[in-house]
Amino acid sequence: MLPAVDLPAAEHAGRLFLRALGIDPDSSETPDLARTPRRFAAAYAELLSPQPFDFTTFANSEGYDEMVVVRDIPVRSVCEHHLLPFTGVAHVAYLPAARVVGLSKIPRMVDHHARRPQTQERLTVQVADALDLHLEPRGVGVVIEATHSCMTLRGARAGDVATMTSAVRGSIRDDARTRAEFFALATAHAR
Repeated sequence: MLPAVDLPAAEHAGRLFLRALGIDPDSSETPDLARTPRRFAAAYAELLSPQPFDFTTFANSEGYDEMVVVRDIPVRSVCEHHLLPFTGVAHVAYLPAARVVGLSKIPRMVDHHARRPQTQERLTVQVADALDLHLEPRGVGVVIEATHSCMTLRGARAGDVATMTSAVRGSIRDDARTRAEFFALATAHAR
């Protein structure tokens, strides 16, 4: 279990961080910066605090055996290398077996895993593994498409470059037709 967020300590650290970069948040010349350390701390606390949720599943009483795809799930995370945000969308699919999932749980699961310093590759795998573990479907597919501000605002400054990652499990990985169906559905009308 992670320790509780200490907002006063984070605010103090934010104030020291700005000063170390030559920015005085307490200067009378920049009064609008006075509350910036507090806002900075609150923003990162929000970005990095996973929300708990119950992964609710139901018996697949109808015997549904076709692919279930939830597209365009918002992704908001923070790059673990630079602590800068990356944002995009996730497309998550599964082939049901004995159980199906409450559809709202899939975006919540993506958000839960995204709320920590993260790499896009790891996030993609974590979502696929969690769905595979909790649902035990015949197959799982995850595609995440995101833009990283650590690449667009600094370093390469590569504009609107998007990064796509994927993770596939079970029959979505092993059956070429099912794999092709998943990627066609997941990347249709990609942004």
